[in-house]
Amino acid sequence: MKRVKGTGLLMLMLAFIVVLSACGSSNGNSKENAASNSAGVKITLLNSKGEIQTQLEDAAKAFHEDNPDITLEIQAVPNGGSPFERASTLYASGNPPTMIMLDTGDVEKFKDRVLDLSGEKWNADTVANATDLTTFDGKNYAFPLAVEGYGFIYNKAVLDKAVGGTFDPATINTTDSLEKLFQQIEASGSKALVVSPMDWSLGAHYLPLAYAGQNKDMAEVNKFVDGLRAGTVQLGDNAVFNGLMDTFDVMMKYNIDQASPLAGVYERGPELLGKGEVGIWFMGNWAWPQINSFDTANGAYGFLPVPVSNNPTDYGNQEISSAVSKRIVIDKEKSTPEQQAAAKKFLEWIVYQDKGQDFLVNKASIIPAFKNITLPAADPLGKSLQDYIAIDRSEQSMSVLPADHWSILGASMQKYLSKAGDRALLVKEIEEYWKTAK
Repeated sequence: MKRVKGTGLLMLMLAFIVVLSACGSSNGNSKENAASNSAGVKITLLNSKGEIQTQLEDAAKAFHEDNPDITLEIQAVPNGGSPFERASTLYASGNPPTMIMLDTGDVEKFKDRVLDLSGEKWNADTVANATDLTTFDGKNYAFPLAVEGYGFIYNKAVLDKAVGGTFDPATINTTDSLEKLFQQIEASGSKALVVSPMDWSLGAHYLPLAYAGQNKDMAEVNKFVDGLRAGTVQLGDNAVFNGLMDTFDVMMKYNIDQASPLAGVYERGPELLGKGEVGIWFMGNWAWPQINSFDTANGAYGFLPVPVSNNPTDYGNQEISSAVSKRIVIDKEKSTPEQQAAAKKFLEWIVYQDKGQDFLVNKASIIPAFKNITLPAADPLGKSLQDYIAIDRSEQSMSVLPADHWSILGASMQKYLSKAGDRALLVKEIEEYWKTAK
């Protein structure tokens, strides 16, 4: 290599500086762009199903293996937090994720900030009515991620022992038959059930059974809710509401945590049920991964309906609540066209690729909202829910409720659970809430 001396060296140095300056000015932050180009496209997903955080992170890695130019980061909604509130906060900060997992009722609130997904291939493969509640002016704004259901989850081994034989779930179709089962469980040496006191469980799942249970026709359910808004419904005189709360009274009576009913946390439920310390837990099929982690006996589990009367033929006494519960939307305000395309590719990967379907059904224990996915439910709760749906024993869940319903009325239910308020106060607070609900 020759040495360059004197003026020649100076000119060479100046030329090198000019080249560097030109590169920097043409690309803004050259380091950031270099990193971005080497990493490909980075996208983010805000996850509001905390129980599948690990599974989603594994899915992100599998997706990256199939698409090396796309990196997917899974962000979590804080435990017990509202996906609507978290997403709103991120938008306010100017840093929304590329994809947001929302509850069905929250999609409309974001429809002006997210992509119209009507043209995506998977729309043609959804199960019946899967996109109805996220379609506005003929445009669908959300990807239906999961069909979920909830009711009383039972540990079959505990119930078999309690009844002295093979437990038949069809025998539980009234409040009285449920209480008799509780008594049998306790007589056999286990506790009957655990009542999880989280506001989202009480306010988003249990209480809405009083609305959905009014009628199999959702149009009639909507009229009932409209009556609550208008103040024309006298909830204290409503048979379904009172029947549901009569069942809740029985639950409170046999609750393993009755001495401190608000002390329990979500994680306590699957542990008690999975270990067989209780026979029943009010929760949904999303809880299977946690139950399974505590079940060392590889036992059997299933769902029981939540009775609302002592007439077995009354609607709700033999039905399990279910619906498409979680939706994914794609941001259009801050995400780039490349990020939007990558997000769409991830959603297609879930629906049409073997790894994506495996994540959904086998890893995350989700019942798909797509008829092309024919994998059988990988867990007993998913199978139990599918069985109820197959024989038309499903009750449409209340997927569209005001965003603050679970926090405000969940707190009202917590008062009732802890005996800090009676049924009259609960009725008053529910009726007052609906008169001003947005």
